[in-house]
Parts: sequence; C-alpha cells; structure tokens
Amino acid sequence: MHSPSNFTITGGAGFIGSNLTLALQEKFPDARLTVIDDFRSGDFKNLAGYRGDFVAENLATLDWREKFGDQKFDAIFHLASITDTTLHDQFVQVHDNVESFRRLLNFARATRTRIIYASSAATYGRATEASIEANGAAPANAYAFSKVIMDNIARRTAAELPGWIIVGLRYFNVYGPREAHKGVPASMVYHLAQQMKAGKRPRIFKHGEQKRDFVYVRDAVEASIRALDARISGIYNVGTGQARSFNELIDVLNKCLGTNFQPEYFDNPHPHYQNFTQADITSAHSGLGYEPRFSLEDGVRDYMQWLYGG
Repeated sequence: MHSPSNFTITGGAGFIGSNLTLALQEKFPDARLTVIDDFRSGDFKNLAGYRGDFVAENLATLDWREKFGDQKFDAIFHLASITDTTLHDQFVQVHDNVESFRRLLNFARATRTRIIYASSAATYGRATEASIEANGAAPANAYAFSKVIMDNIARRTAAELPGWIIVGLRYFNVYGPREAHKGVPASMVYHLAQQMKAGKRPRIFKHGEQKRDFVYVRDAVEASIRALDARISGIYNVGTGQARSFNELIDVLNKCLGTNFQPEYFDNPHPHYQNFTQADITSAHSGLGYEPRFSLEDGVRDYMQWLYGG
C-alpha cells in the first residue's frame, strides 16, 4: 500500500468500530483516518486518544460526494448500523442499514474503493451446527434481515464489477473493551462480569447449556485489517470456531475474577432464542489468513484486566 493511507471508518465510535479505529491508528501511524458516526450506538469516550477527523452524520441521509468531493480512500470500513436487535420497527432498521450501505457503494463505485463491511452471524438464524458461509440465510429479526440484504447487494455489485473488492465480515459473538455504552445489547461476558463483580450470582437461562462462539474484539479487529489484503471479494465468518456454553463462561469468569459464584438459572422468555452459534472459519483462514489468537480463557482474562485492572 502506498503511504500515507486514507481510511474511513463508519460507526467508528461504536464497539467494534472504535477498537478498529484505534488499531488502524497504531498500525498505520501516518494514515489519514476519518470516523463517521451519529452516536446512536456509539460514544465519544470510546475514541480516547484518537488523532483523526470525525464527521457526525446519519449515513442513511449522508451525501458522500458533497462531504468528501473526489477524495480518494484506500478503504472504507463500514461498521455503522442500527445494532439493537430488539428494535422492532422494521422500517427504520431495514431502511437505515440497507440505504446507508447503498449510498456508500454508490459513492465508492467510481473509484472502486475497497469496502470492508460488517455483516453478521445473525444472518444464519437458528443453527445447530457450525455455520458455513454457503448456508442459506434464515434471519429471525429485522436486524438480521437487513444484513442479509446488504450481503445480497454486496454479492451482486462485486459480480457486476469484478475488479472491485468488497469484503463482508460475519462477526459472531464479539465481546471486549469499549462495549459498555451499549447497555442491554452488550455481551454476556460483560453483563455476567458486572453481576459477579458486584457480588451477585450471575443470572443465565436454564440450564446454561446454550452455546456461543464468543470472539474477542481484538480478533475481530485483526480479521478486519487482514481484509485490506484480500485479493477477491467475499463474505467471511469471524469467530473462534469454538462454541462454548454459558456455564463454561461463568467458570472462566470465576477464575479470572477470583470469585466462586454458582449461576442462578431462570426461564428463557424468548421463544426465538438462538441456542447455538459457531463459526466455521475455514474460508476466513484461506481467504484472509485469519487465525484467532484468543481462546475464551485468554480473551476474558485480557478483558477483565482492561475493565477492572489487576
């Protein structure tokens, strides 16, 4: 890549976006960075130490050409979306997520600027075994549906213009620093740690055997940066490739926090709850050279040190 690079990160004040922005700043100290965020699910505090530009705009209405003229970007990382899966207004959820992406693609089309965007493991719906990218979509909520449409548009656009690289990343259950501002949608790792740190028994659905592919945010960021070198367009799972139960998570948290809490089980009120997520990461390994470095044990330990010191 020629230097200095010029990167834009949409949703850069959000959870994964802020971690990515600060990692890019560290890896490419001379790069020009621009974050675009409207703070619907972001917080300026996540960008402590950030040295780049910031555009406060709603991407569903942003006129990219008016804002950036004919600036050339090396890549646009598109992580902005309405992420609250409990938002039941289907119009707002689908409109904002899909139209934001369409506007971005229309702007980048002329220059064939590399696009790296956040898809989601939610596109797979209810799974009972490891999800592979070729599996059909089965979205269970409007958020997941919006991501399926984004994937459809990305595939179609990449097929029409073969020289243009568009990479979708299906992040699985990401946890780690700079997620606390999300409130309820923050990870189970965060919520359970907070309960235990406050001296309470961690509360989980009966009987704690639901499994998740918990992926540490530093691995999610690593995959995103590796997409800068992808040679072809594609959509890739980003997880650890391991499904771990909530009971196991509580064991790991007890070890890291030096506590000894038994979980408190309660009935699951959600009829369409995902009981299992696991990424097949074969494609991400071959297409991106992605190799997760953090097991649940390592990730949680690193995160607890970040949250609570020690």
